[in-house]
Amino acid sequence: MNIIKIADSLECFAEKLGRCVSWFCPLIVLLMTAIVVLRYGFSFGSIAMQEIVLYFHSAIFLLGAGYTLKHNEHVRVDVFYHRFSVVTKAWVSILGFFLLLLPFMICVFYLALPFVTDSWQILEGSSDAGGLQFVYIFKTLILGFCITLLAQGVAEVLRATAQIMKGNR
Repeated sequence: MNIIKIADSLECFAEKLGRCVSWFCPLIVLLMTAIVVLRYGFSFGSIAMQEIVLYFHSAIFLLGAGYTLKHNEHVRVDVFYHRFSVVTKAWVSILGFFLLLLPFMICVFYLALPFVTDSWQILEGSSDAGGLQFVYIFKTLILGFCITLLAQGVAEVLRATAQIMKGNR
């Protein structure tokens, strides 16, 4: 299979997931509006509603990270990068993946795994009365973050490799 096709498949995953979690944004607005109206208009508060806003917000950032990388909207310190040739940019992307992204994601995954598995073993729920009873699913988003960002990182490396091979011809 062609490396570009593999990159396309990985990017398709990031694109679909990013578009899916983007729908949480209007839901957050609606929920926050409802929370404020209920709280200040009717003196009614809901811990569960507040927690679901937190869950949606976290999902946007954690599961949307690969989408952000795919669209080159992540934070980049661009002091010299914009002046580089296409091949040099490809090398920077490859080195950035192997020296920064990959080790960081492995470290986060390794450190989060016991945290998440412990939560699943006890089916951890909210410590607040009236809170949501699936904190273990919420914590699993950390692992999803690592997987989605690594998948998009691999796609970036494959594209950069193709660019280097094309540029050296």
